[in-house]
Amino acid sequence: MASPFEIQVTAIGGPEVLQSRSIEVPVPAPHQVVLVHTAIGVNFVDIYLRAGQAHSHNPQPPFVPGINAVGEIVALGSQVHELHLGQKVTYTNAGVGSYSTHVAVSAERLIPVPPDVDDVRVAAGLVRALTCQYLLKQMRQLEPGTRVLVHAAAGGVGQILVQWAKRLGLVVLATAGSETKVQTALALGADFAINYRSEDFVSEVKRITQGQGVSVVFDSVGKDTFDGSLKCLEPKGLVVNFGTASGQVEGFALQDLHSQSLWVCRPTLRTYIANRADMLAMSVEAFGILGDPTIRLDIDTLLPLSQASEAHRLLESRTTQGAIVLIPDALMNPQE
Repeated sequence: MASPFEIQVTAIGGPEVLQSRSIEVPVPAPHQVVLVHTAIGVNFVDIYLRAGQAHSHNPQPPFVPGINAVGEIVALGSQVHELHLGQKVTYTNAGVGSYSTHVAVSAERLIPVPPDVDDVRVAAGLVRALTCQYLLKQMRQLEPGTRVLVHAAAGGVGQILVQWAKRLGLVVLATAGSETKVQTALALGADFAINYRSEDFVSEVKRITQGQGVSVVFDSVGKDTFDGSLKCLEPKGLVVNFGTASGQVEGFALQDLHSQSLWVCRPTLRTYIANRADMLAMSVEAFGILGDPTIRLDIDTLLPLSQASEAHRLLESRTTQGAIVLIPDALMNPQE
């Protein structure tokens, strides 16, 4: 068996601060299980924390990044009775870093993986599907025919968000950063797609909606799009800023919301899955999406865990289309 290791953020900084460190296979506490990872998700929050961008929690180096992974149970704590050895499970926001070959996790934070969803698809899509669940089902009542705007529609969350929104009968306007990504958004089912690098997306939204605007803007870009997102809203409309790929949204005057009674919120998945019952109920819907082969979920790149720094470089470049997944080196290169 290959030697266990983890990837640590050794200092706040660029991708180069991600360094490999050998570890011992953990021993589970009574309420924990030990997993050997098979696939590990890469998310923008990993970059935020590595770079020191203000977040709901900012661990101090050294720490292991990563919020989600899939693995097989190889050891059970003495008080764990509802799970079994060899079972495939996943987790997110479980209080442990996922950039590792092995991890001890509280059994309360584990989600059994249905047999019809493969590990890479779970690693790539679970956080995105759970995020889409609360965005579409828990932020505001969205009736068929409601107009929404999805930024970064060809990205990891955007792909699922567009497809799920169309299943709910919503009218989806989308933005993307290249003509190729615009075509991807249309292929996913978006009713309209705008290249925000070559077109003024606010003017285009107003033109498409005949000046009415949209009910909700789902904005994962942040600083570069937030002001424009507000201008795209209809009266009493809502901007949901759930990511900051271009940087944190800077201060704005509350009075800017006054004239049209606008709403703004900045939710995080961590809050919505803090309760185990809520997490499992949301997961049922998320796996319903991930287990559907007609739902497109692009996997841009598979990389060995030891190349986590390259995964961060790729994600920060914003040139990827779809998810990046890390695979433990022993599984990526089984002959070694």
